[in-house]
Amino acid sequence: MKENRFQRVKRILEQRQTDLTVCLDEVHKHHNLSAIVRTADAVGCHYVHAVWPQDQRRLTNNTSGGSKNWVDTQMHDDIDQAVSAIREQNPGIQLLATNLSDSAVDFREIDYTKPTAVIVGQERLGISDRALQHADQHIVIPMAGMVQSLNVSVAAALILYEAQRQRELAGMYERKDMIDPQVKHKLLFEGCHPIIANRCNEKGLPYPQLDEDGEIVADETFWNTLKFSKA
Repeated sequence: MKENRFQRVKRILEQRQTDLTVCLDEVHKHHNLSAIVRTADAVGCHYVHAVWPQDQRRLTNNTSGGSKNWVDTQMHDDIDQAVSAIREQNPGIQLLATNLSDSAVDFREIDYTKPTAVIVGQERLGISDRALQHADQHIVIPMAGMVQSLNVSVAAALILYEAQRQRELAGMYERKDMIDPQVKHKLLFEGCHPIIANRCNEKGLPYPQLDEDGEIVADETFWNTLKFSKA
């Protein structure tokens, strides 16, 4: 049976991996930020963390193929703030930094079934010294060609899809209700009833409940306030 939009959105939200995230350490090219957010959405990440100066924050609704609407992209002024937020969301999380060093290991040797945050660095200068101080482990992507590095969005995609592969084998996408119920309801409502959601926000009304088919459960007072017919 073909899924309707409500069933599809609900299934996707139930597969979200709140303990898998990526942190962009001053990645300054907008198309790279957008590409990484899109990949994060594709592998089921719920959060993305980005260290970007206030005056350069330009992630808009027209980027990432709509992924911005489904991924909680949190902007931070510095890497210390970003790491603090990551650890607050998942105490004990392992922080991995993409960096060629004596202690670095092949990214495929990591156990991504553990709560994991992957830190990737700026396009030109790479990952900052301060970010490296926070990392529990350095990881590298083996290179067999003349070039010494990949585009940051490509590198992030390779690592995140390895994490997805391991987590799928471990059955971790079968876990449910990883997302806070209120956040889940908000995303479901906005994803399935965007026009009504906009009107609720204009009127300062909370989103009403949804039934098992995704239909709005509300009384006549609600509809009269919004000036909408049930039909």
